[in-house]
Amino acid sequence: MTKTALIDYGAGNLSSVANALKALGADPEVISSPGGLEGASRVILPGVGSFGDCMAELGARGLTGPLRRWLAEGRPYLGICLGYQILFESSEESPGIKGLRALPGKVVRFKDTTPGVKIPHMGWNAAVPSRPGGGCWAGLGDEPYFYFVHSYFPVPEDPAVTAATTVHGGRTFAAAVEGTNLLACQFHPEKSQDAGLRLIRNFLAAHPA
Repeated sequence: MTKTALIDYGAGNLSSVANALKALGADPEVISSPGGLEGASRVILPGVGSFGDCMAELGARGLTGPLRRWLAEGRPYLGICLGYQILFESSEESPGIKGLRALPGKVVRFKDTTPGVKIPHMGWNAAVPSRPGGGCWAGLGDEPYFYFVHSYFPVPEDPAVTAATTVHGGRTFAAAVEGTNLLACQFHPEKSQDAGLRLIRNFLAAHPA
């Protein structure tokens, strides 16, 4: 029986995430079809590439509808990078393409033209948790550092879902969101050393297989 389903849509950073999960004692099953969700107790969707390509590949594998139902039912989901962005309604990166629409809001591009501010945003940044020490942020302190690589970021309509914020180029954005059994982050916890592993560990502990 599948316990932790790691979604493969053809472009995700699966090996790093799988290795992080195994290091934490979770042995994920990589899935690429709706049948792989059967028996799963939690879903992890890491993503790289473009918003539109991701949604197209999920659709080609028949996963779009099942993932929307999974999220609508409030079942445990961890989204990483693009797996975070596709939770929203749309993205400036791929006009006309609908996301999973689990959260109201859209994904926008950094537009800062300040000299020295680089796009994509790449490197280590502090994330400021909305509720330090609570839930999945237990043991991470007031400003844990995580590794980012992105040019786009979500703007949630409901600020209450924002779990942590980060500043880049003078723009404060939602680095992570939380909902009912939902955690998603723009940064890469699997590449963020101790802080990233702690965040994943806390998610796994909150949603045991």
